Amino acid sequence: MEASAEGIRALWISLAVLSGTAVLQAVVVAVSGSVALLGDTLHNAADALTAVPLGIAFVVGRRPPTRRYTYGYGRAEDLAGVAIVLVIAASSALAAYEAVTRLAHPRPVTNLIAVAAAALIGFTGNELVARYRIRVGRKIGSAALVADGLHARTDGFTSLAVLLGVGGVAIGWDWADPVVGLLITVAILVVLRQAAGEIYRRLMDAVDPALVDQAEQALRATPGVLGVGQVRLRWIGHQLRAECEVIVDADASAIQAHQVAVDAEHNLLHTLPRLSAALVHADPQAQEGTDHHTALASHR
Repeated sequence: MEASAEGIRALWISLAVLSGTAVLQAVVVAVSGSVALLGDTLHNAADALTAVPLGIAFVVGRRPPTRRYTYGYGRAEDLAGVAIVLVIAASSALAAYEAVTRLAHPRPVTNLIAVAAAALIGFTGNELVARYRIRVGRKIGSAALVADGLHARTDGFTSLAVLLGVGGVAIGWDWADPVVGLLITVAILVVLRQAAGEIYRRLMDAVDPALVDQAEQALRATPGVLGVGQVRLRWIGHQLRAECEVIVDADASAIQAHQVAVDAEHNLLHTLPRLSAALVHADPQAQEGTDHHTALASHR
């Protein structure tokens, strides 16, 4: 609940900052005719709108597990990440269309000082939002919020690129504005690839291998654990879940083996950040020629 609340707060603040930036830039686009600034404005507006599906996902993710959704609703966050990637793709396509159209049908750009000022404001707003989103996203373990932060950071750099177009137009290179618009499209595609990769890995249950190493070390350090079997980790929203196997003394009673498993789970909870639950299975140490999983062999 606390993590979701922090994520929602980050989204509302980001939405307010980026909406204000986009509105200001839209006004300058209307009076200047700059297609480069138009591309940047579209990107900022799209970035602000991505807060909506992500905010909904954070709220939905708070719902408790049910008999149908036994792991809860944390995956809604990953679906929001897919929506974010689609919005980024749409903004890149629209920016490219506008830039190509302007190259084919040139129009003068006016109010260059206002365009330059809007570009600087766009960079400042996006960089502040990017740092905030990425910091909160990493703190609460939200891949979607980190992807959104990366998106905002690229918006900031594209805002700076608008200044190149302004400089080119100022010295008589009228083609500089639409060309910068195309460069902005390329920048959007780069962040699209980065964000899509982040969401893809989350949907495929990928985790940082360093987390698996930490989990194995925590399990081995637990008194009574003689060895470690399979260790599986997965993200569900911005929470981690673990399924692990540990080897215990074959002569240990069921109560003793259970206590070792509980101690191992306790160590994991203190070792892995954002771990919400772990299932630790205790296997008796196999004697020579003995396999305690013979009945399962045909199913593996």
